[in-house]
Amino acid sequence: MKNHMLAALALGLMTTAAWAQADRLAIQSEPAKNGNIGWKLGPSFPDPTGFTLVEADGTVTVIPREERRNYTGAYKPGAPTPTGAARVPGGDGGPPCSHSIVCTRKGGPARNLLARVEWDQKMGYKFYYPYAVPKGIGGIPSVALDSRGNLWVFKRSPQGVVQLMKFDAAKKLVLEVPESVIGHQAKAHGMAVDKDDNVWITDNGQATVMKISPEGKLLLTIGTKDHRGDWVEEKEQRLLWQPVMVGFSPTDGSVYIAEGHANESPNDVDNDDPTNTVGASRIIHLTKDGKFINQWFGDDVGQGKFDSAHGFAVDPGNGDVWIGDREQYRIVVYTGDGKFKKTLSMKNLVCALNFDHAGNPWMASGQDGQFLKLDREGHVVGAIGNGMGVGTGQFTEASYWVFDKKDNLIAGDTSVGRVTVMSK
Repeated sequence: MKNHMLAALALGLMTTAAWAQADRLAIQSEPAKNGNIGWKLGPSFPDPTGFTLVEADGTVTVIPREERRNYTGAYKPGAPTPTGAARVPGGDGGPPCSHSIVCTRKGGPARNLLARVEWDQKMGYKFYYPYAVPKGIGGIPSVALDSRGNLWVFKRSPQGVVQLMKFDAAKKLVLEVPESVIGHQAKAHGMAVDKDDNVWITDNGQATVMKISPEGKLLLTIGTKDHRGDWVEEKEQRLLWQPVMVGFSPTDGSVYIAEGHANESPNDVDNDDPTNTVGASRIIHLTKDGKFINQWFGDDVGQGKFDSAHGFAVDPGNGDVWIGDREQYRIVVYTGDGKFKKTLSMKNLVCALNFDHAGNPWMASGQDGQFLKLDREGHVVGAIGNGMGVGTGQFTEASYWVFDKKDNLIAGDTSVGRVTVMSK
């Protein structure tokens, strides 16, 4: 594990089992200081990995592990699957990372054993669950709003069950995009809506990005399904691996694709595929029609580098690209054409990034279960969320979210199939 990551964890990220015995050995909380609000350590919660059932009021039931083989489709209590076993929601992430140059993180405690950095909530937001997502297992890693207030929801449903759906401004389900249009998304991940209200979705497992019309028609596919590899434009090799999120230039509508979980990479360079040889996390910049403009690589950690591009957003004010280097607890900022600008160190996993209508940067803290308002130097100036869990205002994994026109937050949960609205 890198020295700077150890420094971040030294603030008190310890196993919950050792928490009580280590009170005198680690910082448990800090008051507001140095531009940050106050924070304390909170406990972890067992990640249900999508094996949850959500009631209309947002109440969550975690399916016991011994019963999970019964749930592969829509909610049918006690119905066995044809094979007798369920696929884990999210599907195949691909082969493990082996000798890629980004396979560098070794050792360290499992993420689900860490205590959670929870920031003080003083912003006055409350939590609501007005969207009735069709019942069934699978989390919601991403949501997106169009210009008419329609909410698109992208769910990690099992094969044969709807994954992409649209709710109108009255929060009524009005469209389900079937597998006959987009296929089964093996690992539904990021989603965003462009200025023309087209919806872009990323399949992290099968290495594709799809552009879909407001009516649910497939307009464009970038990458080749189940063919992970590097984009080499001079060879007309236009492959993706682990695309996680997309963003758009505020000037010309061009598209940025963030790809690479890095240490969870499926780009195993030991395989026999000659097109799969580099394995570095990267940002690919394309026209809105999918034509290549440029790309830049993370290559590893260090100043001006990144080994993950999980959090991702384009600054609507100046077009800068903000990258959440998740496992390294930091944000790396580049210009729109890929020139490094700065690094911001954080106390939480940087799972998602976004900008509100006033231009303020925000981040989702993943399994720490909060959405954090930042200043442009990375100080945490506000927080929303009750930490990790499945209770009211909690998130098992807070990830990609959107702001409505009033800057209320709307979010899914990668491990829970519900949509939360956070408003004052």
